[in-house]
Parts: sequence; structure tokens; C-alpha cells
Amino acid sequence: MSPTPARNLPKIASAAALLLCAGGARAETIKAHYGLSLMGLSIGSAYASGVVEPQNYRVDITMRTSGLANLVNNTKGAATASGGLTPVGPSPSAYANTTTNSDETRTVRMALASNSVRAVEVKPEPWDAEQRVPVTDGAKKRVVDPVSALIMSVPQGQDLAGPAACNRTIAVFDGVTRFDVALSYAGAHTAQTRGYAGPVAVCSARYTPIAGHRPDSKSTRYMAENRDMNVWLAPLPEAHVVVPIHIDIKTGAGELVIEASDFQIGSKHADSAR
Repeated sequence: MSPTPARNLPKIASAAALLLCAGGARAETIKAHYGLSLMGLSIGSAYASGVVEPQNYRVDITMRTSGLANLVNNTKGAATASGGLTPVGPSPSAYANTTTNSDETRTVRMALASNSVRAVEVKPEPWDAEQRVPVTDGAKKRVVDPVSALIMSVPQGQDLAGPAACNRTIAVFDGVTRFDVALSYAGAHTAQTRGYAGPVAVCSARYTPIAGHRPDSKSTRYMAENRDMNVWLAPLPEAHVVVPIHIDIKTGAGELVIEASDFQIGSKHADSAR
């Protein structure tokens, strides 16, 4: 499945499956189920649950491949992130991710403060670590982890389905690779799924590798040149945020679609003791 091998799809999907909101006077809860498909065929699913309080958040996600994808590489994973919320977005304090496939199990644990990495542990280290672009200390500053990366706030007074919903560049470090995801407004659309029906902002997405990748990697080069990546962001008016509800990515094996089949947002009173 080159230039985007099947074993890379769950990594993309698990990063994309977590949707949450930030801020607001009351705590927000989410329980969402996502289907993963390639060329219209189901290849897996992901489940996200979490809570965002006025100043804190925690998110847990799980995913697994199924069907035809298991014939190539049976993969399952779990990730969690927690931290504080600021006016400009999340400031993560802890991130953990465990991914198991047919070849190995890899665990990543990361501690952060003020959007800078304080400690990171990866077991086992990538076998080709010496062939990868070194990740400098500077590349670990002003970043978020892959789970926290999908908590997106919109400035007050800006349209939740307008350009301000999309236009941003997100600096991400997953413990091994450092990359940017740039979103730009491409228009508006109407989405409908269990739990939500209404307008969404459609964003074009671009991937830029920064460090931790192999410079000779065909899949990395393909994704960096890929102009067929889109994300739909659904508005949460109370928290004044937008969250992904649909993602489509052109890959060398066909179109990968990650779409919410169940997207339930709730509110509860925040814990005043915190």
C-alpha cells in the first residue's frame, strides 16, 4: 500500500479520531464513535470520550483496525491527554499512547508544561532512529500532543462556521516526530450524523514534517506534497469552539475517510473544588 502503507493509516486515524471542546462556563462532555474507511470499505473504528472543564481537560481515545486492514496489519491503540486551558487553546501536561500491531507494541509517555516538552519516554525506540532528522530542544517548544491538537478554540466574536474556524497552524510533537498541520478555510457545508446536524466549516489541510522523520521516507514525502486533505469542523456554540466531525485524506491506496457516526456532546456543572 505504498506510498502510504496500511500500518500508517491507524496512526493517522487515531490522531484524527479525538474531538473535544475547550473553555466555557460549564464542563463539556463528549462520547463519539468514528468509522474508518478506505475506498469505501470499512477498515476500523475509534471511540473518544472526555471532559473539558473551564480550566482543565482530559480525553481518552481507543481505536482498532478491522476487516481487510487486519489482513495487512492488525492494529489497535489507546491514547490519553490532559492539561489546562488557556485563551489560545490547550496547554497539555501529560500525554500517553500505546499502539500494538502485528510487529510490536510501542508506548509513548510525555510530560509537558507551558506547551514545552519536559520529559519523553518511547519504548521501544524506533529501529531507524539514527536515520531520522534529529529533534532539537527548540522543536519541542510551543507544541501540543496529537490528542490535544484537536481541541480548537475560535476567538470571541468570530463566526464558528467562517474562516476563523479554520485558519491556524498547529505544531504537533508525538514523542517521535515533530510536524505542523496548517488549516485554511475552504468554505461551508452542512453535516448530519447522530447527535449533530447543521453547518460545518470546511478546511483544507497541509502536512509539513519538521523533525523526527526519515528524509528518504516515501510516505512522508507523499503526505508533505498531498493537497487532498480536508477536515470538517462542527461548531459548539456554548464553548465557542469547533471540532472535527469528518476527515478525508487521499492516500496511495485510495481515499481514507474518518467520519463520526455518533457524536454526543453534553454539559454538566464544573467541579468548583478544582
